[in-house]
Amino acid sequence: MNEPTPESHGHTRLAYILGVPLAPEVERQWPQMGEVVRGSKLIGEVEGNFPELTLEVGRRLSFDDVIVVEWTCDYGDGRLYRNVTIAELRDGRAVRVTDYWGEPTSTPPWRRPLTARLDMPGNGIWKDHDHLSRH
Repeated sequence: MNEPTPESHGHTRLAYILGVPLAPEVERQWPQMGEVVRGSKLIGEVEGNFPELTLEVGRRLSFDDVIVVEWTCDYGDGRLYRNVTIAELRDGRAVRVTDYWGEPTSTPPWRRPLTARLDMPGNGIWKDHDHLSRH
């Protein structure tokens, strides 16, 4: 098992992303891969396999017992992934979390005349490489 990085202070990256503690029995779902990991300890073990990962939160939105977070990460390969994480809370702790993330892509030629470029300053919601850090 990997030891927590010094920056994590024993907390998971997920707790940093959400801004709330995880319940010990938390369930984290990844629909893209049809996976679920159960328990904050196992979540930390999975996260420990990505030592080069940097990330930063763009914004958090809270709705009663639900938190929605838009965030950006780089797994160490120079590609920025744009992610959304949705957490359900009980007693102020995350009990169910679903992550959606997007691999970098470009606009297909057929769609370019129908769309405009999204303004994405590096220090805005969708961070650039200079605004990511280790957690």
